Amino acid sequence: MAEESVTPPHPGSKGNPDGKPPTTEEMLKLISGSTPHSRELGLEVVHSARGMAIMRLPWHERLVGNPDELVLHGGVVTTLLDSVCGMATMSARQPPERIVTLDLRIDYQRPATPRLDLFARAEVTKMTRTIAFLSAIAYQDDPKDTVALATGTFMFVGSRKKKGGPEADRGAGGRKPA
Repeated sequence: MAEESVTPPHPGSKGNPDGKPPTTEEMLKLISGSTPHSRELGLEVVHSARGMAIMRLPWHERLVGNPDELVLHGGVVTTLLDSVCGMATMSARQPPERIVTLDLRIDYQRPATPRLDLFARAEVTKMTRTIAFLSAIAYQDDPKDTVALATGTFMFVGSRKKKGGPEADRGAGGRKPA
């Protein structure tokens, strides 16, 4: 099976029949299922607006960290919060830009109730030219009854350079490998 492209069609390309760039929500839905990790977890974008996103993680037994109590693994909760913060950050700019997580702090409030889906909502609270600051919550039925709270810092890194360009030889930190 061929892997889906994470890059939305360019305006006027054959991939977008009306020639318009994709909306933020279209792009976020495309990106949310673009990695094998997010597809395996079943992460879904429920809603997005400029600087805000809500995602859902469907409960599944394979995501359990404590088999005796059927509690979701903490790493799954972390992935959901990181993903929803990333979605909110990307939606804060038009057109959306690539981003990286600089910092993510999570305070777990309680274990997730077994057999219930987990939701997360993130919102950009401040933005500079290169950095976005966010707050997020993970919850199940009631957003006031939080499973976890998160704060995050994300950096805008712009668009990806084409292969073979001057950046292609550079490793981490923009340095040429020795």
